[in-house]
Amino acid sequence: MSKKSNWVYTPKKIDVKRGIGYGLTDLMGGGWNNIVSGVIFVFVMSQGINPALAGAITGIGRIFDALFSLFFGAITDGFYKTKLGKKFGRRHFFILLGGILFMILFPLFWINSDDWKYYLIIYIAVELTIAMILIPWETLPTEMTDDYNLRTVLSGSRMFISATGTAIVFLVLAFLKHMKNPNAYLITGIIWTVIFVIAIFISYRSTWERPLTEEFVKKLDSEPKLSLGEFMKKTVEDYFSTFKNKSFRQHLGIYLLSFTGKDFYSTLLPTFIVICIQGTKEDLPWTLQALSIVGILATLAAAKLMITHGPTFLYKTSYITIILSMVGYVAVGFLKINNPVIILIVISLFYQCGRAFLEFTPWNVFPFIPDVDRIMTRGDRAGIYAAVMTFFRKSTGAVASWIAGILLAEIGFNSKTMTTFASTPENIRHGISLIFFLGPVLLIAWALILAWKFKLNKKTHEILKNEIKRLEEGGSKADVSEETKNVVEELTGHPYEKMWPDN
Repeated sequence: MSKKSNWVYTPKKIDVKRGIGYGLTDLMGGGWNNIVSGVIFVFVMSQGINPALAGAITGIGRIFDALFSLFFGAITDGFYKTKLGKKFGRRHFFILLGGILFMILFPLFWINSDDWKYYLIIYIAVELTIAMILIPWETLPTEMTDDYNLRTVLSGSRMFISATGTAIVFLVLAFLKHMKNPNAYLITGIIWTVIFVIAIFISYRSTWERPLTEEFVKKLDSEPKLSLGEFMKKTVEDYFSTFKNKSFRQHLGIYLLSFTGKDFYSTLLPTFIVICIQGTKEDLPWTLQALSIVGILATLAAAKLMITHGPTFLYKTSYITIILSMVGYVAVGFLKINNPVIILIVISLFYQCGRAFLEFTPWNVFPFIPDVDRIMTRGDRAGIYAAVMTFFRKSTGAVASWIAGILLAEIGFNSKTMTTFASTPENIRHGISLIFFLGPVLLIAWALILAWKFKLNKKTHEILKNEIKRLEEGGSKADVSEETKNVVEELTGHPYEKMWPDN
């Protein structure tokens, strides 16, 4: 290892400044997710491409991404054995390579073309490049320190930076659309590229990896070696085993339904605002999306409410707020309110607060889930549960765009000729309004029903945790209290007698 590359393995003091340096990559992470759900579909349709094909681009791309992500983490785990891995770091090598590829590929997506296959190929390449950056980057808090509080400093910075990335995405696009720049998407894509690449390389240089000491390498080498086929088989078996956990089934359902409903909103909002609401301009949807910046304050409120009122309260508040906001949007369209911009801004502020709660809650509930599995299996499988959540989110991440595109094509929407309220027939406008309303509302309402039945909270988790501790200390299952037994059975979905197996 050369002296020049030693910084990759040199620990430094972790403080707020270092946490921001690490978290800056989530400018791209948070920004990209909103570009996928809120911009790409509209941009591709603006090239005159059929809505069904426009939706298919992100749908197909996310499937490739999910499969790639399934095994890419294992590739980085073992990359320390190579010369490049030793010199640049097993994680940092891919962050560097991904940053360079992103700088080349991302601007290419925003070039005008009437060939949907061009966008599909570039989109898949960009998705895989971003996975190449984010997967090793997400392991860095574990690499950089063993201290729980210091890891919290690193990971906590992501929450605010991600929200900032969301606002940047829409503010830049709204400004250029307001200026009526004919190359707004291309210029915006270049600006995004510059901002994201600078953030990636600051994170690259602000972070480090665990030194490859003799002891650490010995530990890595002691892990069982699996072929790709064996690895895939084991991964699938592990994934399916998590569905035996009732709390996790409910949690995953709430997570996927609510996030897909949010994606449906982001995908169709620009089309709905411009086509279905009289007197609105092309830049308004992006201005409304940029109001996501209030999500930073809403997230702080959510953190406090999580402690005082629990996750079910947050879920209910979030989903009811979003459903009422959707009613408000559609009402503005059907009532044909004159100059509705202020009303739309107020509705969007409520929506963005609900969205912030929606995004905050699932991953703050998640740390409780492995404890339910713990009493079922006696195992420590937090990583498997996190992988399942990530895999299914990636798999469903663009399904909203795909379905929205198919539905728009089915009602006869033509993105070439129907570009304004006046140029779109009334029956098409009503169809778009119906799709825009029903997509998010049905999915969010379903998530609300599941959330109402969700019993894992601070009180039940405390009972569960105490029971695990009692069993770990040699306590007998026969001595369980009636309350504890009922809580365990409610959370796991299985008879108490099957808990804490001997093997």
